[in-house]
Amino acid sequence: MFFAIFGDHMSPAFIFLLAGAYIPLNGYIYDEQVESNILLNSLPYTRKEIVSAKYISAIAYMILSIGVASVILYIFNFGFMIRDITIAMGLFFVFSAFAFPLFYILKPGYIGAAVLVGMIISAVVLPPLFRFITEHFVAITDFLTSLSITTIYLSGAAIAIILYLTSWMFSQFIYQRKVF
Repeated sequence: MFFAIFGDHMSPAFIFLLAGAYIPLNGYIYDEQVESNILLNSLPYTRKEIVSAKYISAIAYMILSIGVASVILYIFNFGFMIRDITIAMGLFFVFSAFAFPLFYILKPGYIGAAVLVGMIISAVVLPPLFRFITEHFVAITDFLTSLSITTIYLSGAAIAIILYLTSWMFSQFIYQRKVF
């Protein structure tokens, strides 16, 4: 509701991304703070099932959070389109694909700092990198501009989902070998 009232200058896709990522990231952070992995590993579940449940629940919470955010934004007459929701979902998959394995690699105290540093580095490095690519790799730019919007969205969705699934497998690999 805060963003619907005070965030009229913000992109709806960014608001949906924040809403969709909040609960899953909080869940991971809370699990690490209370060391729930010790409890989870004492239950009759395999480590593969534990990681799978976290990744599947992240998708479910993202969908529910974006649904609630959509209703709130609609009630407050905040203009958005389905395109904003799909962009936010794709960005959630990409962001989660890089952030979730960090929860299994890094110690709990370092995760927030690593995610924050990663976001700052991305904000600093990616825009100049994209400008460099558009200026020096004209063939790539021409190819991308020749594609239809549908093709670009479907390609982006496929890449985001593949990254998420790869991250899922990588997290399972890490979690199988982690000692508690």
